Amino acid sequence: MSTGLQKLTQSELDEIIRKHMRFISGIRGGARAVVKFKDLSGLHFRKGDLSQADFTGSILINSNMSSGTFKGVSFFACDMRGANLENACFARADFRGATVVGANLTGADFEKADMREGVILERNPTNKTLSGSINNAKAKTIFSGSRLSETNLSGASANFADFSDADLSGVIVKDGDFSNANFEGANLSGADFSGSNLKNANMKSSIISGTKLDEAETAGLNMADALTEDKMGSKLEALGKTLEQLLEEHTAWIATAGKSGTRLDLSGYDLRHVLNLKKFSLTAVKAVGANFLNQDLQGASLQSAVMDRADFRDTKLANADFRGTSLKNGLFARANLVGANLSPLIFPNPDGSKRLQRVNLSGANLRYAILSNAVLADCLLVGADLSYAVMHDCDLRRADLTGAILDNADFHGALLNDVISDRKLG
Repeated sequence: MSTGLQKLTQSELDEIIRKHMRFISGIRGGARAVVKFKDLSGLHFRKGDLSQADFTGSILINSNMSSGTFKGVSFFACDMRGANLENACFARADFRGATVVGANLTGADFEKADMREGVILERNPTNKTLSGSINNAKAKTIFSGSRLSETNLSGASANFADFSDADLSGVIVKDGDFSNANFEGANLSGADFSGSNLKNANMKSSIISGTKLDEAETAGLNMADALTEDKMGSKLEALGKTLEQLLEEHTAWIATAGKSGTRLDLSGYDLRHVLNLKKFSLTAVKAVGANFLNQDLQGASLQSAVMDRADFRDTKLANADFRGTSLKNGLFARANLVGANLSPLIFPNPDGSKRLQRVNLSGANLRYAILSNAVLADCLLVGADLSYAVMHDCDLRRADLTGAILDNADFHGALLNDVISDRKLG
C-alpha cells in the first residue's frame, strides 16, 4: 500500500544512523538525523543511538527499534503501529499525536516523555514542511493494545492519551500526568501510579490488582467494573490438595473413563501464580471462568478441556495444544498464541465416519492477540472479537467467523480456504 511518502531503504537508514552517531560524538562527517515525512516501515535501527533526532510525521510501521537510544527524539504524529520498541530508551521523547497501536514496548523507558494531544498540521507534498492547519485538528497519542509491561513512565505527560487494552503491568509511572487518559480494558496489575495525576482518567474494566495509587490525584477517576485482587478467583490452596495429587486423580478418571478418580475442576480458581503450571498435562480438565492472567503456558497440553470464560489475557500460549477445547467467551486480549494448535480432535463413529470435536472460541475476546502460524482449521470463531489480531500465516481453513469483529485484523499469508465469514478477509 502506497503511503505517499518517500520510502527509505535499509542501507539509507544505516547511513543516516552512522552519520548521526558521529554527530552526537562530535566526530567530523557527522550529521543530525532529520527524517521528516519518510516511510521507514519494517526497517531495523540496529540498536543505534539516535538521541535528538527528528522523525516528525514519518511512518515506522513494524520497524525494529528495540534496545535503541532515542532520548529527546521527536516522533510527533508518527505512525508506529506494530513496531518493536522493546528495551529502548525514549526519555523526554515527543510522542504527541503518535499512533503506537499494537506495538511492543516491553521494558522501554519513557521517563518524562510527552504523550499529550498534538495539533496535526497539513504536510506540503512539495517541500515536506508543515504548512497550514487542518481545522486545527487535535490527535491523541494512541498506545491502545500495546505491550508496555515493566516500562518506566515516570514524569510522563500523557493527558488525554489512549492506553485502552494495553498491557501496563508492572509499569512505574510516578508523578506523571495522566489526567483524562483512557485505560479502559488495560492490564494495570502491579503498576505504580504514586503521586500521578489521574484526574478524570478512565480505568473502566481494567485490571488493577496490586495497582498503587498512593497520593495520586483521583478526582473523577472511573474504575467501574475494574478487576481487583479480591475478584481474581478462589485460591488453589482451598482445595486442600496439591496440584500433583489432584492431577493424579484426574489421570485415573481419564484412564478409567470416569469409573475411578475425579475429574479436575478448576472453575473459578486463580491460577496466575501456580509455578510451572505448563509442565502439568491439563487434558480434559474443567476450568470455566478460571484465571490464567499473565501465566506462562507455552507448549502446555490443554486439549479436550472446558475453559469457557477463562481469562488468558497477556498469557504466553505459544505452541500450546488446545485441540478440541471449548473456550467460549474466553478472554485472550494481547495473548501470545504463536504456533498454537487450535484444530479439532477427530473421533471415529461406529459407522466408519468421523466426528470432529472442534475448538470453540465463539464470543471470545482476541483483541490484539498474536496468532501467527497458529492452526485454527475448523475452529468456531462465531462472534469473536479479532480486532487488531495478528494472524500471519495461520491456518483458518474451514473456520467459522460468522459475525466476528475483524477491524484491522492482519491475515497476511493466512490459509483461508473455505472460511465461513460474512466479511471479506485479508
